[in-house]
Amino acid sequence: MTVPTNRPAGSNPFDAGPLTAPIDRAALAAFARSAPAGGSGMSASQIIALVFGGIVVVFILGVAGTVFGAMISTSLGVGVGAIVTPLLILVVVAGVALGVVFWLRSRRIRAYRLAMFAAANGMSYLSELSDPQLPGMIFGLGHGRRSSDLVRGTSPRFVEFANYRYTTGSGKNAETHAWGYIAIKLDVPLPNIVLDSLANNGFLGSNLPASYSGHQRLSLEGDFDQYFALYCPEGYERDALYLFTPDIMARFMDNAATFDVEVVDDWLFLYAQRQDVSTLEPDAWARAFATVGAVIDKLAQWARWRDERLRSATPAESGTPQVTVAASPASAPALFAGPVAPTPGDPGQPWSPPPGVAPGGRRLKRAFPWVSVLVFAGVGISWLVFRMMLGH
Repeated sequence: MTVPTNRPAGSNPFDAGPLTAPIDRAALAAFARSAPAGGSGMSASQIIALVFGGIVVVFILGVAGTVFGAMISTSLGVGVGAIVTPLLILVVVAGVALGVVFWLRSRRIRAYRLAMFAAANGMSYLSELSDPQLPGMIFGLGHGRRSSDLVRGTSPRFVEFANYRYTTGSGKNAETHAWGYIAIKLDVPLPNIVLDSLANNGFLGSNLPASYSGHQRLSLEGDFDQYFALYCPEGYERDALYLFTPDIMARFMDNAATFDVEVVDDWLFLYAQRQDVSTLEPDAWARAFATVGAVIDKLAQWARWRDERLRSATPAESGTPQVTVAASPASAPALFAGPVAPTPGDPGQPWSPPPGVAPGGRRLKRAFPWVSVLVFAGVGISWLVFRMMLGH
């Protein structure tokens, strides 16, 4: 992937041209023939649902036309009704069909532009992925989980830009939740850490789909707390301070303040609620690339992190050979300072804990969203009281 980091100008430049360049009809037709679902960016199930919906609409229009025709026949005569009714139904059906054709074409053009944009920047494009197997907080909720318009790069590390939808509830109570996300693969598993952006919170507080126990919130130095609320597992405060050094905090404040951020397993996620990350807007892509470039430029130092709680296992038990790792910066806590200094009587050479996270640091503890429940309960009670007052 060509990500604009701190490189000399002119080396692998960010190319947004395919997002706005005139469409080559022959190239678009070739793309439509070669891409799944005709290059529309739709899955087979979506196309089946669209066709079925069209049949239902035509049936409803037929019934409505019959009723309307009977009314016209009663008012203006059978002859007029027999002419007007079929024409009216034909016009409406043609209008619906034309709308579907234009909509499918716009989907095809969108998929084509994104695929060409991805290719121009050394990446790949995937129109859709059902139920993506990612560990982030938004990916295990609801049903009908689907990522769309996935743009992926593999160098200098794997990065995925995509839009994501899932549904909660059913019937009249069904609600579709929309997110955009950037997924960045890390070198080693890290403790579960969440940065809740204060810039996108609402009246009820955090916009995140999960609530976390307050005792896990960690205050950091400088202005960081004015941009993010940081949550880390209890007992991992020193680890969070090692990972979020002042220079890394500055990168997040300057380039990712509008994103909610989650570190989980060996992934870093940046979330944007009700906002597409994979889009046809060049400025949006420039900002997304700049954000990723600024962040991954500092992720190499995270690869040196090791969980001291895994030192209780011997090299043989952990399956990790005895190795000597490079020392961390002098400012790092002692537990991250590379090889363990042998204590008197310790046989053999020192060894570093294996990559990984102890069970207590793998996931944050969730909290019940009392504030939201109380607010909604208050609104409901107020509405009932208001209706009762009107009744009197």
